[in-house]
Amino acid sequence: MPFKIIRQDITKIKVDAIVNAANSDLLQGGGVCGAIFEAAGAKELAEACNKLSPIKTGQAVATLGFNLSCKYIIHAVGPIYDKNDSKESERLLRNAYLNSLKLAVLTGCQSIAFPLISSGIYGYPVRKAYKVATSEIKRFLR
Repeated sequence: MPFKIIRQDITKIKVDAIVNAANSDLLQGGGVCGAIFEAAGAKELAEACNKLSPIKTGQAVATLGFNLSCKYIIHAVGPIYDKNDSKESERLLRNAYLNSLKLAVLTGCQSIAFPLISSGIYGYPVRKAYKVATSEIKRFLR
């Protein structure tokens, strides 16, 4: 499976699953999460998420894609970055990527698109988040 890094609106990418950088209550938020809810159909997606929440940091769950072109939305909860415990933040972020990838395989997905989880309001430094994301995805593909 090829691994590509692109900059694009995640709600418009043609893949089997997109990943939502979710909060543990799976509620509609801002940024990527808000855009995914709006594009998918906020009411329907909220109803589906309510049945699955709450989930813990590092975990992932899937809903249908609703109005999106993808089959599934995988909701992954990344950590709020803690500079005093960066090793734990990294472990939890790796788990969010790994659990999303495992779930994609379980649901029969051949393609998946990720945002840079935790790099927005959760404060994970972008370069560190990028390094974790790329290394975890490449490791999984090997």
